[in-house]
Amino acid sequence: MGRSRYKFTQPDQPHFMTLTVLHWISVFTRPETVTILLDSMRHLMSQGLKIHAYVILENHLHLLAQSPELDKDIAKFKTYTARQLIKWLTERKAKTVLDQLAFYKKSHKDDRAYQFWQEGVHPELIQGEAMMRQKVEYIHQNPVKRGYVDRAEHWRYSSSRNYLDIEGLLEVDRLW
Repeated sequence: MGRSRYKFTQPDQPHFMTLTVLHWISVFTRPETVTILLDSMRHLMSQGLKIHAYVILENHLHLLAQSPELDKDIAKFKTYTARQLIKWLTERKAKTVLDQLAFYKKSHKDDRAYQFWQEGVHPELIQGEAMMRQKVEYIHQNPVKRGYVDRAEHWRYSSSRNYLDIEGLLEVDRLW
């Protein structure tokens, strides 16, 4: 399968995205790996990225975000986090996961030993408040629908708490 045909049609507008670990490999099962994602998000937020909602699950994350150059910010995020997560896995000698990241790597990625993220993020331009609300709800209900928690705000790695005026792990922009 080739590169994603989905594009950021209006990179400065809010988009819903899904970032998936290659072959749906579970990597975000430890606080240290999630911290790599959150720290990268915080850095990009300090440079103009607005995150409206997010959830991090064991092998993917959903984001509702915007920035003047969202396509470039997401590319930076994926590049940086891939390097950091592969470094983290290598330092811990996580051979099974690393072997999978090497095995499932796309053949055209011959400049590296591993591929961390699946190609593309299938960005969906948010077209109005109703769509924004629907995507925020989808993001927050994801761990509930998977049976991980009974209530969305119980999932630590989500912006659900922010929407209930409870401090979350990441400051989100609730103004659309």
